[in-house]
Amino acid sequence: MTEDPFVEERRRMVEELRRLGVRDERVLRVMEEVPRHLFVPEHIQHLAYEDTPLPIGQGQTISQPYIVALMTEALSLRGGEKVLEIGTGSGYQTAILAELAGEVFSIERIPALAEEARRRLALLGYGNVKVRVGDGTLGWPEEAPFDRIIVTGGLPDLPDTIWAQLAEGGRLVAPIGGRYDQYLWVYVKEGGRRRRRALCPCTFVPIIGARGWPEDRGGPFAGGLGPGGDGRDV
Repeated sequence: MTEDPFVEERRRMVEELRRLGVRDERVLRVMEEVPRHLFVPEHIQHLAYEDTPLPIGQGQTISQPYIVALMTEALSLRGGEKVLEIGTGSGYQTAILAELAGEVFSIERIPALAEEARRRLALLGYGNVKVRVGDGTLGWPEEAPFDRIIVTGGLPDLPDTIWAQLAEGGRLVAPIGGRYDQYLWVYVKEGGRRRRRALCPCTFVPIIGARGWPEDRGGPFAGGLGPGGDGRDV
């Protein structure tokens, strides 16, 4: 078995996440175990455990570790949940979810990224994940309802198509706002109604789709905190 050269880097990353306020020990344990360097291009693997988003090709990014931890913690996973992820990207967030939940259904718009993520997740032994190519803003209706939904790109608002697929009592985490400047929100469905709280300002690449943004402009690096973001409830 090949020795993992990044064990100490992951430990340091997790200590930084603790310092930044992440408290869920299950999330921290999993982030210390999942090899983030395998989810980024080889030539930037030495940056994998820095707290920063990184490019993964196709104009997309892998979110900074703090944002991954913050969003995962906000889902309040206890094990056994059925999770919908919108925006597979590299598959790193997918792997974190697969460690903590029962099943993960992940949608990626870009076929090349979906295929690479599917291959990578299979090699790492994640048998509780399904990845498909499609318009994430329409969700995965034939598998609904979902106990948890996570959106890993910016949306102008929360589409009813996605909200309808969240189970009663379920939680949804998504960046909502402008095309390149959003706020991270946690939604809970209670009696069919939306209850929400804000986490922090953030910057994600836009989610392209019928209920998202049109595909006619590019975007900056994403999956990171916006100006003034400190991750605390507001």
